[in-house]
Amino acid sequence: MATETLDPNVCRLIETLRAEARPPIETMPLAEARRAAAELIRRFAGEPEEVAWVDDLTIPGPAGEIPVRIYRPGTSEPAPCMIYFHGGGWVVCSIDTHDGPCRAIARRAGAVVVSVGYRLAPEHKFPAAVDDCYAAACWVADNAERLGIDPKRISVGGDSAGGTLSTVVCLKARDEGGPRIALQALVYPVADLSSFETPSHRSFSEGALRRSEMEWFRDNYLARPEDARNAHASPLLAADLRGLPPALIITAECDPLRDEGAAYARRLQSAGVPVTHQCYSGMIHLFFSLPGAIPQGLDAVEQVARAVRAARL
Repeated sequence: MATETLDPNVCRLIETLRAEARPPIETMPLAEARRAAAELIRRFAGEPEEVAWVDDLTIPGPAGEIPVRIYRPGTSEPAPCMIYFHGGGWVVCSIDTHDGPCRAIARRAGAVVVSVGYRLAPEHKFPAAVDDCYAAACWVADNAERLGIDPKRISVGGDSAGGTLSTVVCLKARDEGGPRIALQALVYPVADLSSFETPSHRSFSEGALRRSEMEWFRDNYLARPEDARNAHASPLLAADLRGLPPALIITAECDPLRDEGAAYARRLQSAGVPVTHQCYSGMIHLFFSLPGAIPQGLDAVEQVARAVRAARL
């Protein structure tokens, strides 16, 4: 990675982690990899923001109960809602690792945030995560009144793999007559698992998200290599993006996923979908989840919160 392009906060974090000489996550046993990912985020997530109420419960899913965590603002009026799908390459991370951004979005947007604990790979291959996330979106829409949610102000969003799941939920909702969604907020989404050959993939293949790590996530997630060309795994390859909800797409300048996120923004715009796309200068993959070390992560969280607060059908 060309360090002259990196923000100083990012440089300090990278120097700290390099000094610790931790093994690459893709070389670890699965349980250890999950612990390492959770510890990294916990260490640099910053102080959790206070919200009025947090509930953990389970909801019906296509293959059993799905855990969700619901963050509620302190208001008696029907509130906007964000259904949040966490990142982690469909393999690592959880509701717990992404508690920080969910709290911040709930407080700053005055929104109910529903964080979804979808099934992880490799125990549950594609499309298990997609099916769980879509089921959760349907459940939230069906229970909006009980949850204190304005049904015209339901958004979906997530980071990395969670960004992918968000836009795929929108595709399924459009194609299957599912819930009406006011906004999709995609933070450095994985848009194309079929190829890692964009200029940003080539430039940053040994950075905060290595090519070997991306290949490990992809190979754990997909049941078959040909699934990489399925639009529900690689939404950039979808034949038709018309009729999808307005999108906020956040990318990071020094992230291998930068170019495919930008390409997805252009495809949406060409299909007539309103899009706001911002690329954060000097940032790396994961910056959204690490505001304790990279303050710009909180700027991105605030941008998502503003979009959730404003979104409505």
